[in-house]
Amino acid sequence: GYIMVNFNHERFVIAIGSCRSSRLCYQEAFHESMTRKVFGRKLIENGVIRWKLAEMARQIEALQDNIERIAFQFSSGVPDSALGSQCALLKVQASKTFEYCAREAVQVFGGSGIVKEGRGKLVERLYREVRGVAIPGGSEEILLDLAIRTAVRKAAKL
Repeated sequence: GYIMVNFNHERFVIAIGSCRSSRLCYQEAFHESMTRKVFGRKLIENGVIRWKLAEMARQIEALQDNIERIAFQFSSGVPDSALGSQCALLKVQASKTFEYCAREAVQVFGGSGIVKEGRGKLVERLYREVRGVAIPGGSEEILLDLAIRTAVRKAAKL
């Protein structure tokens, strides 16, 4: 119905913005890990930091692929009514990816990541913006329920 069709484009645009914000978190954390020294070693020399960055990159690239797949469906003329679940799941993936990347970027910055000035100020601001992305277009819980209810309806027709 209405919620399935009319919010698809909003959810899609939110996902694109979330992907960009996630990339900013990754970029800032990567740069910080390459330049900041702790106990005489650059952060990037720590395997846990490399793992955080790799996991951020994995989630961001998966989100980007999902965005491009749905963009192709839109541009190929797939009707909005057929894309409600996909846009709902995309928006959830986007907000969860952004939340993860923002949290991990703050961890890489340490105390500088929770201060509104200095080298961690962008990461601090992005971390505060996460909820503002997760709520518009439908909360994660509502969107996940929407997607599964659609799957149940389709399965019942088989």
